[in-house]
Amino acid sequence: MSRAGTSPYQVANEKRRRTVVTPEGIALPFVVGARSARAGALIMDFMIISVTITVVSLLLRWMFGGLMEDSDSLGGAGEFLIIFYILFIFLARYGYFLAFEMGPRGATPGKRIVGIRVAARDGGRLTAEAVIARNLLRDIEIFLPLVFLFTAPSGEGGPASIAALLWFLVFMLFAFFNRDAMRAGDLVAGTWVVEAPRKTLAAALSSARAASNGSSDVTGAEYKFGDDELAVYGEYELQTLERVLRDGKPEAINAVAETISRKIGWNPGAGDERAFLESFYAQLRARLEGGMRFGKRKANKFS
Repeated sequence: MSRAGTSPYQVANEKRRRTVVTPEGIALPFVVGARSARAGALIMDFMIISVTITVVSLLLRWMFGGLMEDSDSLGGAGEFLIIFYILFIFLARYGYFLAFEMGPRGATPGKRIVGIRVAARDGGRLTAEAVIARNLLRDIEIFLPLVFLFTAPSGEGGPASIAALLWFLVFMLFAFFNRDAMRAGDLVAGTWVVEAPRKTLAAALSSARAASNGSSDVTGAEYKFGDDELAVYGEYELQTLERVLRDGKPEAINAVAETISRKIGWNPGAGDERAFLESFYAQLRARLEGGMRFGKRKANKFS
């Protein structure tokens, strides 16, 4: 039963909230994507793939149908067309998920529509190896269970077919057996699917004195950073830095200030960490927003 004044959706949202400590030692909150959202995203992605394959197939048949009429006398052009079509089907089935999830958003069009994305469970960068690993298991998790699901009732394979169906159903329903709604592919790859972060930069800190004038009320020091120093971070790190400043936890502020100082080669000294971070935040934000006006976005420190 939900608490008074709290909607069932808010209660469910809190149950899916997790905190991950990044390699930099920063605690980041995440909300695990709902199973229904993942199912909806998968259905939309398969619809996009199916429509694309159908349209391309009709176009090829309309443009090159004459090459396929006589299967006994296929020339080099006809054989090339068949090879091209087979490669296209392969890329549409497998390359679709790999290409989009390896992108800066870590999400296919279906995932973007429902507001979820793939992320590394350790809070680090989503690697190509992880994306490939999680997608290689999709046949075992979806297609093979569906094949056995339709063939097992006919009794053609006997008890072995039924046993195989039960085995593959374990993989198909794996997301319902753990609290983080992870597929078997997520478990192998070290990933999970979370609700997507905001696509726009967070609102500027209004209470930060050093963020507005670049100087410290404690020491009077002025912090001015060059383009090379600000270029080491992107939007993801900016939003992480803002969360640290808003939370105001001294241990987190000190740790982040030390990490940034080491990254850019600064040694501002102890006791003035917040002013240092506020100045870095304000100037990094101004740099990123300036780039966005010209169509240039830096999603994170790796891009």
